[in-house]
Amino acid sequence: MRKFTSFVCGTGAGLAAYYLQRLRDPQTAVQNSWTNSDKPVDPWALWDSNWDCREPRALVRPLRNSQPEEENRYNAELEKAKAKKPRHIILVRHGEYLDAGDSDATHHLTERGRKQAEFTGKRLLELGIKWDKVVASTMVRAQETSDIILKQIDYDKEKVVNCAFLREGAPIPPQPPVGHWKPEASFLRDGTRIEAAFRRYFHRAYPDQEKENYTLIVGHGNVIRYFVCRALQFPAEGWLRISINHASITWLTISPSGNVSIKYLGDSGFMPASLLTNRIPRDAKNVV
Repeated sequence: MRKFTSFVCGTGAGLAAYYLQRLRDPQTAVQNSWTNSDKPVDPWALWDSNWDCREPRALVRPLRNSQPEEENRYNAELEKAKAKKPRHIILVRHGEYLDAGDSDATHHLTERGRKQAEFTGKRLLELGIKWDKVVASTMVRAQETSDIILKQIDYDKEKVVNCAFLREGAPIPPQPPVGHWKPEASFLRDGTRIEAAFRRYFHRAYPDQEKENYTLIVGHGNVIRYFVCRALQFPAEGWLRISINHASITWLTISPSGNVSIKYLGDSGFMPASLLTNRIPRDAKNVV
């Protein structure tokens, strides 16, 4: 059984009690399908259908009695609260940039980073997507990447939403721990902001959405990796185990039921091999 000390401190005894009950409830136990073991799978592996707080049954007033009129009322409200179409969220990491100077203002794309963004824009154009929204981090490298992509996909720059919540940061202490990188203060500062960004952009469609929706988000490696773990309900602490290239494409789909699937994870196969990078050059000697 997991230790819940930190969980209780962070979110309260009520939510901790809920997960404790899941541990004890045999009806929530899931058996390992790849073994003959009777040992249940960790209940944390169970899918939370109300992860975005938009599960229709959680939005509708519960049945007050078993009368037909009350059941009709409940079913009608339930139907109105249901999403009808999926949402597609396409995440693009910024292109390679030079980590020079002490501020974001000096972190401009390298020439290779600009070429990467051009290839990504062309790839997005080839996909034939009609974008409903484009969102970009306010950091310089993401803004420059977004500008290059916008020219390729023919999207009005004035309509772009610039979001400071998407700025790069340290979302949550990773597991396994990384000995040479321990930005404890950053986790406290950045984690809440990045989680807020996740909740802002990741949710099932509104009931009045009548067609599939496509949102493009231009952001950062740490943020994208955290979003992937959160959206798929994988342990968020595992975000650092994932590697994605500069200007790569990650595509997540949220179905009307709230289920989430991933179509691409860090796709960069549309670029020449000479442009594939995922680390930051520290000096001009390493810049193409």
